[in-house]
Amino acid sequence: MAHLGVPRGTARQRRSVALLATGVLTIPALAGCSSDGGGRVPVAMGQDIAPAARDRLADGSTLTWAIDAVPATLNAFQADADGATTRITGALLPTLFPLDERGEPRLDPDYLESAKVIEREPKQVVLYKLNQRAVWSDGREIGAPDFVAQWRALSGKDSAFWTARNAGYERIEKIERGKDDLQVRVTFSKPYADWRGLFSPLYPKEVTGAAGTFNDGARTTLKNTAGPFRLGSVDKDKGTVTLVRDPRWWGDRPKLESLVFRAVKPEDRADALTEGSVDVADVDPAAAHSVAQAARYRTGNGQPAHGPGADITPAAALRSWAVAHGSDEKAAEAAQKARAENREAVAAYAAEQKALNRFAVRKSLEPAYTQLALNGESGPLSDERVRRAVARALDRQELADAVLKPLGLAAKPPGSHLALAGQPVYKDASGALGDQDAKEARALLADAGWTTGGAVQKPGDTKAGSEADKKTDGDAEDAGKKPADEATGEAADQDKDEAADKAGKDTGATADKAADKDARAADKDEKDDKASRDEGLYIVGDEKPGDRDPAPRALATAPAAAAQSAAVLRQVAAVTGEGATRVGTQDKQPGGAPGAYAPQGTAAPAPAPASNRLGKDGKPLTLRFVLPSGPGSQSLRGVGEKIVAMLDAVGIGAQITKVSDESYFKDHIASGDYDMALYSWPATAYPATDGRPVFAKPEAATDGSLLVEQNYTRIGSDHIDQLFDRAVSELDAKTSGDLLKQADARIWAAAGSIPLYQRPQLVAVDKKLRNVGAFGFASPRYQDIGFLGGQAAGSTASPAKGTK
Repeated sequence: MAHLGVPRGTARQRRSVALLATGVLTIPALAGCSSDGGGRVPVAMGQDIAPAARDRLADGSTLTWAIDAVPATLNAFQADADGATTRITGALLPTLFPLDERGEPRLDPDYLESAKVIEREPKQVVLYKLNQRAVWSDGREIGAPDFVAQWRALSGKDSAFWTARNAGYERIEKIERGKDDLQVRVTFSKPYADWRGLFSPLYPKEVTGAAGTFNDGARTTLKNTAGPFRLGSVDKDKGTVTLVRDPRWWGDRPKLESLVFRAVKPEDRADALTEGSVDVADVDPAAAHSVAQAARYRTGNGQPAHGPGADITPAAALRSWAVAHGSDEKAAEAAQKARAENREAVAAYAAEQKALNRFAVRKSLEPAYTQLALNGESGPLSDERVRRAVARALDRQELADAVLKPLGLAAKPPGSHLALAGQPVYKDASGALGDQDAKEARALLADAGWTTGGAVQKPGDTKAGSEADKKTDGDAEDAGKKPADEATGEAADQDKDEAADKAGKDTGATADKAADKDARAADKDEKDDKASRDEGLYIVGDEKPGDRDPAPRALATAPAAAAQSAAVLRQVAAVTGEGATRVGTQDKQPGGAPGAYAPQGTAAPAPAPASNRLGKDGKPLTLRFVLPSGPGSQSLRGVGEKIVAMLDAVGIGAQITKVSDESYFKDHIASGDYDMALYSWPATAYPATDGRPVFAKPEAATDGSLLVEQNYTRIGSDHIDQLFDRAVSELDAKTSGDLLKQADARIWAAAGSIPLYQRPQLVAVDKKLRNVGAFGFASPRYQDIGFLGGQAAGSTASPAKGTK
């Protein structure tokens, strides 16, 4: 099931790592210690697919699998490819290195005898030796011409090919035939660590050899395939894509005769299961609960445990019978009618429960995490201290528990942006930011100039992020020549003098009345704000949509920023093992002082009650929190409400704006029309390639806008980019992994993306099916999916189905 919250059409999504669903696509309390000190971290939760040996499975059945919609394209390299594209092409086309249960790419012997780097100097050369039995469905051998055609189509050198990405292919210098067409020699112009991710899926040269067939021909049909199944038909009117066994398949014969992918909206999955129109369906928690309830429908004495009739006691049933057969004809008629209606309701509900009881819910964690994204382009969140304060206010463990524990899943917040627990490069780097600490969050806000009562003060000189700092920029050189303590002391004395002068000018009845009036207005606004939240309205806080400053602006650094930066440098150094100086000079973000902690000695204000929220220069600290409004996003909105309460506890107001699912990404996340948002990123086996566009430093375009790639938080640094560039060019896996871990520590310190939890994966599956369900990281082996031997070959999976 595609779930709202994962950007569609991204390079990361189209990797075979994901059975992407946009993420039910997130995970021990990670607290900032290194996770790999005692060895590799285990997978948070293994796959749940009811494994069975092939000889136990029947031969010749049909399976129907629910997808969100018939895919717009069967070309996985186009921008509108989605999870359904990945699911279907996985059964039709070669994936040279499918993922295992730990999210690592493993050579598929059905397609490759071997593939390895045979030369590193002067240039990297990879030699692929293809399985000599591997052929396309037209009988032609899979060979070097297919590799050459796909490289040319995806290299980015020919704009006639409409491709969404060319990562890795642009580094290829040439592809040559080896001793024969079954040997493919690929030479790279620059080293490429993620070469295993190339040529998957591999399309035949008939698709990639010409722009016309690449752009249009492969959108709705694939005439030539090389998987255990071939494309039978695509029926958009019926919403089905049918795959049938490929008689030319040289590997293990598929147990299923046919595989039907049926379009079923996520909110209609429970009805589809009840009707028996699907055998496998990703479901939401509500549908999963319905399936679990069905197994407990009858009590020990045969009475319904839930649903119609469950609350009727024996005494009540006896009274009803007595009235229905009593001498009062009017009462008897009414009782008989009620009893008949109840029998009908009980019978209908019992039939529904019987149908649902045919299914089991197989569950794991999806290879994706849900994050709180903070837009650092403008407004309060352009200051690192405010972003860190938001992060330090969050109890990530509480949020993970709320989503995952009710489902019986492991609830451990992720410690990395670039990998999930169990993957080779996973390391908990959250210590670069720090754990939840409300006192520290308030201290960071105070250092940034957000104080109690600041919302009713007139704009004036402040220490952090104000025009006062900008005004003194001309004196920066002189101030820099003085010792830090002396400069800080002079700034403090100057603030005291200015405050005294201001106090003298503000004496008088008129000023007092104005201040009282402002305070009463602010108090009233806060009371209205609380009432709005209690009534479940969209708006929480004072700021209205559209009040954000559209122009990016950098807030000046506080005078004591040097002291503040030392703490985070120590934290990052502890996580990465690097010296602190190197971090500080390259990772400094525009718009705020670096550092996970406020400067030593900064007074932390008391927790701010709702009627006394923080503010600065007469404006309250309010952030616009955009969330989707669709029926499948209840869990996401529940997490959002908890976040609002956590932020409120430190004096940060959150204005929740609900928008349609259709416009959530395009009109808000991608366009930057938000302060905070919740969405998910899929994990990947190739973080050096797939992670860079997600965390790349935005660049200014000629029209003044920002080119953000997929970095929707708009927060990045040159050093992070450099670490990604070094990692993707490093052929030693350990060295490349260490560079990625260093990059992740800096991503944490920048506080633009706060991973919250790994997303649950709930799949309703016919109880007779084996080797299918919640796959976790692993790629499905479609040829091994089937019904237990009791299911007769060629029969339908359920007598209720007439469509199979």
